[in-house]
Amino acid sequence: MRGPDVTTRLSLFNSPFLLGFDQFERTLDRIAKNANEGYPPYNIEQTGPDGLRITLAVAGFTSEDLAVQMEDNQLVIRGKQADDKNRIYLHRGIAARQFQRSFVLAEGIEVVGCNLDNGLLHVDLRRPIPEPKVRTIKIGTGENGSGDSPRTIDVSPDRRG
Repeated sequence: MRGPDVTTRLSLFNSPFLLGFDQFERTLDRIAKNANEGYPPYNIEQTGPDGLRITLAVAGFTSEDLAVQMEDNQLVIRGKQADDKNRIYLHRGIAARQFQRSFVLAEGIEVVGCNLDNGLLHVDLRRPIPEPKVRTIKIGTGENGSGDSPRTIDVSPDRRG
């Protein structure tokens, strides 16, 4: 019987037919943690057969306030505004707010451009259309599958080879 503090987690990739998908599972966990952040709002649109565009509403930010970086397979967009110490606010409804928004990109997607226009940051991406790959695997015969006769491998710890 399990105690109340033990939680079980259903994995999407626990099928014996899905091998080597641990990285995808970690990526999905990371995405789920960041899904609740709503600032800044953004759009993702298809701009052609292999083109995508991410548009973030970053009103009040200048290009110097923004950073767009690729970190492994993540597109990370950060914004940080400096507070103007010379202004005296009677009411402040527009905060100088910093943010970080991350997008996980599939293998092969490239950032082809970035543009700030009228408070909208556009990041253009290109998704190459992969050609189907078919590879035939040679089937060997014999016990070890190589077509050669079986051999013995010495794994004793005192042998160095």
